[in-house]
Amino acid sequence: MAEPVSKSVLFVCLGNICRSPIAEAVFRKLVSEQNASDKWRIDSAATSTYEIGNPPDYRGQSCMKKHGVPMSHIARQVTKEDFATFDYMLCMDESNLRDLTRKSNQVKNSKAKIELLGSYDPQKQLIIEDPYYGNESDFETVYQQCLRCCQAFLERAC
Repeated sequence: MAEPVSKSVLFVCLGNICRSPIAEAVFRKLVSEQNASDKWRIDSAATSTYEIGNPPDYRGQSCMKKHGVPMSHIARQVTKEDFATFDYMLCMDESNLRDLTRKSNQVKNSKAKIELLGSYDPQKQLIIEDPYYGNESDFETVYQQCLRCCQAFLERAC
């Protein structure tokens, strides 16, 4: 019989089409490389409703393809249930952090540890900037930050 999922993480950004699906895809790949996929529940979501139902930004998708990271996600908004069912909610900037903290205060049984994904960055880049209005190199920067942070988070969480 398969072991039950032991840990869970939700990556969060404003629209759930750039940063959080990249972080989700990167983390999913790192976990699968350790043959630990069955031990993790991994997802991503948005603080806003702007992009619900949309696939990840095409520039993020091409960046992931270039790095051989599989990515398939449809944008969704954070739900009250997420606060009760995820161990970690890792977000990208202060505005996400404020939104999540405010929402978690409205949930009675919130157990999620809400942190900036960048707090795990060995290079101390605390904020993962939104690349939406940028170009391909901004998506590459997000990928590199997510990779460093996710590796460090995975080491600490295991």
